[in-house]
Amino acid sequence: MQTLPTLFVSHGAPTFALDPGLAGANLAALGRRLPRPQAVLVMSPHWMTRQPQATLSLRPETIHDFGGFDPALYTLQYPAEGAHLAARRALELLQAAGLAAAPNADRGLDHGAWVPLLHLYPQADIPVFQVSLPMWLDADGAYDYGRALAPLADEGVLIVGSGSLTHNLYEFRLGDPRAESYAAEFAHWVRDAVLAGDHSRLRQALAIAPHARRAHPTAEHYLPLLVAAGAAAQAVPASVIEGGIVHGVLSMDSFLFGAEFPARLGADANDALPN
Repeated sequence: MQTLPTLFVSHGAPTFALDPGLAGANLAALGRRLPRPQAVLVMSPHWMTRQPQATLSLRPETIHDFGGFDPALYTLQYPAEGAHLAARRALELLQAAGLAAAPNADRGLDHGAWVPLLHLYPQADIPVFQVSLPMWLDADGAYDYGRALAPLADEGVLIVGSGSLTHNLYEFRLGDPRAESYAAEFAHWVRDAVLAGDHSRLRQALAIAPHARRAHPTAEHYLPLLVAAGAAAQAVPASVIEGGIVHGVLSMDSFLFGAEFPARLGADANDALPN
């Protein structure tokens, strides 16, 4: 079976579901070009637990875990099936890595999962499950967490870390098109490390990158990037899925580890990415 690439997605604000912009268009193009997975695993900072958990629901509900937004957001559904066999395999891998991973039979999909999937796989026709992020993860721990799950990419599972390349909600300005320079500088620094295959620098980003503390007052929205990088297992070809900066401070760039994304999106959306 073909080894799938891994993906980090910036999921932005919940309004991303209704306002796809550049990031949504490019995720949609990516979804059409990727080899079709048997299941999608999403790790999101909106589900953090003391110990790892994986969802086993056959029909995970769409969780609207946010408030104060357009009422239309609360009517949206992402009716994908669950992927309990792949979830049980993820639990086996985490347990083999020495983690006390446990099943969760009831939890649905939080907005860190279903909002980007609306654009990546809008038909909701690929089974989806989530694995939680342990509360105690640091940068190296997140990278190792991804490495523990890496065999799933050989078994038809698309591993997605969903977070935000920059995430300072204290400076969030809904609908403001003006990008703060610090967010752009941090995003470009991380982009350069991704494209260089410098995973060591990625793991140190929150300590050494320019404006890191301002770009991420807390770490949880950066850690999914390290999970996705770790799941790629080594410094492999990587690509940027352009997203720009929205609401002043949220970089919407995403990264694909393990395949080259075309610099220009061609008219033929059925072309698969190269191995």
